[in-house]
Amino acid sequence: MQIKDREQVEGGRERVTVVPESVDDLWHLQYVLEPGDRVAGDTTRRIQRNDDQMRDTGGEREHMWVAIAVEDVEFHKFANRLRVGGEIVACSREDQLHFHHTLNVEPRDELSIEKRFKPDQEARLEEAEEATENPDVAIATVEEGQAHVHTVAQYGTEERATITGTTGKGEYARGRSELFEELGDVLKRQDVDAIILAGPGFTKQDAYKYLEQNEPEVAETVTMVDTAAVGDRGVHEVLKRGAVADVQEETRIESEAEYIDELTRRIADGAKAAYGPEQVDKAAEFGAIEHLLVLDDRLQKERGPDGEWPISVDEVIRTTEQKGGEVTVFSSEFPPGQQLSNLGGIAALLRYRLE
Repeated sequence: MQIKDREQVEGGRERVTVVPESVDDLWHLQYVLEPGDRVAGDTTRRIQRNDDQMRDTGGEREHMWVAIAVEDVEFHKFANRLRVGGEIVACSREDQLHFHHTLNVEPRDELSIEKRFKPDQEARLEEAEEATENPDVAIATVEEGQAHVHTVAQYGTEERATITGTTGKGEYARGRSELFEELGDVLKRQDVDAIILAGPGFTKQDAYKYLEQNEPEVAETVTMVDTAAVGDRGVHEVLKRGAVADVQEETRIESEAEYIDELTRRIADGAKAAYGPEQVDKAAEFGAIEHLLVLDDRLQKERGPDGEWPISVDEVIRTTEQKGGEVTVFSSEFPPGQQLSNLGGIAALLRYRLE
């Protein structure tokens, strides 16, 4: 994420101009934007008249600049797009004021955001800006007869391919080579900076030797790691072992996995932990929170009109930070976030037990 400009505007609001550079950045922005914000950018639009009828332009759209009062935000990761909808409050064509419009934000689109930024939203923008320097990583897990390729993103890991083939050597050697060949083709298409090749036994070494001989440019980026499983379980092992951190500064999902493991260990031991909105709110009031863990989509919901918690999540965050605690907002798209969701969407590692 590029942050191109920042300025204070009337009413204690701030205007930040950003350029998202990847689908990760669009994912971050969905949790920064909320109803009532003002978002501006270039767009195209079929012109509407005051009678709400479309002008007959043969389907052509006109380029214009618009600013909208945000009503809804939707992230479409498979389309590489963030949709931001709302009423037009400023526009390069005044006759389009007060109509509804949707900005389709894609990587490399410049966007101006005007709002009162909350601390976690500021931190999210800074995280996205810093992550621009991180290398892209793929994880390939391999065992006899199958291989899986995942890519690592800030919103989680995403499976790119599952490959199956024959096992063993001798008369099956050709099928095994075909498996490695297809794996090499998939890894080339990912266009990443680093590849972690993992799995049980010696199959990954054989796959690496194949890549060395046939795809040397791919092999140059490979680091090997032993895991007991392949697929999603193998990827989780790779992340827990910190292998990605060797080639990419500690990723969001690795740190979330560490926090959730520590939380579940403490809960099992009856130690210094709290979970659920009421317990966490009480811990915040006592200044007992060392590290607050809150789920991104739950945080977004509780800030809106559909919130269900009997507490103010913003007040809990504010109190935690004022009393020296740290805050981590979890991604709902990765297993640690799903575990946090099962605990009510909010939890805390405490300095001391409350009871």
